[in-house]
Amino acid sequence: MRKLFSILLAAFGTGLFISSCETTELDLTQDPNALSPSEAQVEFYVNSIQVRLADFIEDDFGRYGAELTRIENMFGRDYRNAYGPSDVNTEWDNAYQEILTDVREMQALAQEGEQFTHIAIGQVVEAIVITTLVDFFGDIPYSEALQGDANLNPATDPGADVYAAALALLDSAIANFNATSLDEPDIDFYYDGDKSKWIRLCNTLKMEIYLNTRLVDGGAVAAFKAIVDSGNYIQDSADDFQFQYGTNAVQPDTRHPRYGFNYINTGGQDYMSNWLMNLMDTSNDPRIRYYFYRQNATVPGADGTDPDEETLACSLTSAPQHYIDGGFTYCSLPNGYWGRDHGNDEGIPPDGLLRTVPGVYPAGGQFDDNSFDGISLGSGGGGAGITPLVLASWVDFWRAEIALLDNDPDGARDLMASGIMKSIAKVQPFAAVDAGADFSFEPSADDITNYMSSVESDFDDADMDGKWDIVAEQFYITLWGNGCDAYNFYRRTGYPSTLQPNVEPNPGTFVRSFFYPDNFANNNASVDQKADQTTQVFWDNNPASPAFPSAN
Repeated sequence: MRKLFSILLAAFGTGLFISSCETTELDLTQDPNALSPSEAQVEFYVNSIQVRLADFIEDDFGRYGAELTRIENMFGRDYRNAYGPSDVNTEWDNAYQEILTDVREMQALAQEGEQFTHIAIGQVVEAIVITTLVDFFGDIPYSEALQGDANLNPATDPGADVYAAALALLDSAIANFNATSLDEPDIDFYYDGDKSKWIRLCNTLKMEIYLNTRLVDGGAVAAFKAIVDSGNYIQDSADDFQFQYGTNAVQPDTRHPRYGFNYINTGGQDYMSNWLMNLMDTSNDPRIRYYFYRQNATVPGADGTDPDEETLACSLTSAPQHYIDGGFTYCSLPNGYWGRDHGNDEGIPPDGLLRTVPGVYPAGGQFDDNSFDGISLGSGGGGAGITPLVLASWVDFWRAEIALLDNDPDGARDLMASGIMKSIAKVQPFAAVDAGADFSFEPSADDITNYMSSVESDFDDADMDGKWDIVAEQFYITLWGNGCDAYNFYRRTGYPSTLQPNVEPNPGTFVRSFFYPDNFANNNASVDQKADQTTQVFWDNNPASPAFPSAN
């Protein structure tokens, strides 16, 4: 995706700089109708920052969070090796050398031009990036970072201090959105120039910060509720914070990265999570045909189909004892849902045109209409998907978490139901992106009603632990496309307790925070690499691993 958007940004930048020097009057030194060089740079920076934010979540941390919480498949039986120090070098560089550096350079230019909306967008992006880095790494360089040659060994700041800085950035962003700018960004990828939506986003991001810090800050829940009471936060899906992709395949490639990676002539490259597909299939979740496209009607070893060593080696092996003891599904799912178990690190067989692939939501792929056709370049929606960053449905689940903490199960159930319905309503229109699909396979109103009745009934019948499990499972389903919140929720609460364990019985302790990138730890005299992945971020004061969270 970085190569993809480097081309895209180069196109934006070239267009801006060409327009700044076009003139037919040879005696003019500057075209009065064109952007000045400094203005052109500001536009290039704000475009770059917005695009790279989607990259930061889509290619990097949203996927890591999803893998650790079984929303996506994790390749590698040993947590230490699956997420080693060398695996996060690019992600770290993307944050510091690209996004945060661009933000700071843009702000200096925008301040001179009183371009306060540009500054505000940069502040929002910076707040998201630095809090995400804290969530995944713990203490990070911030106050001494981005100084170039002036400080080549920036020390880390406590995560709590970085979170406080993010809150300050969001408050400043709100003030800047409310200020009168001399001009507005030419391109707003997220809200098309609607600053009221940006302000709602700022308040929603503050809610997320308060939710994460509720274990260590006695005032966090009250601050969260105060924003809810104000009503000025993301409540409606029309205000969702998301990045929209196109269908252009080359020069530039604007397609959703998951589409570009999987919808090729040799077939899918990713494996879908057996845990998530099984959860949705066995509960008749109406979103499953949008989330996943089945290329094959059966899976070796399931539904009476013979095992096949060549395409699915595990179909010839017995389930590990800890899978049997826990009653977890293993290897072969029914109804053609062909994925992998958590931690399966077998080689890659010739199954690219057999395995299940990302569907029409959010990747812009194919809607599953029981056609069971192999995928190909350009099929389905052509990649016109989204990267979800903050959705109204997620906010309902945040509020459901607070309701459970307040011992208000009825309120939690209603908020969970609201979040599910918003998610379903968001997902369904994506079927139209796949113009060739048979829409008769879309869920009916009765299908949705029956699903909601089942979830709510199960919630009402469950004890408190069971209620937490159901809220967590439903939240994770809604988070398909970005697992950052799932990773945080799991460390905050330890739920759901129903997650499929690693195939390896002893995979090491769960990743409470990631190793620092080796490029950073090996070259910075102010930092020591972590001994392991058990270091808890500042807001996670739950019991240590392996007793917490509930599954490895």
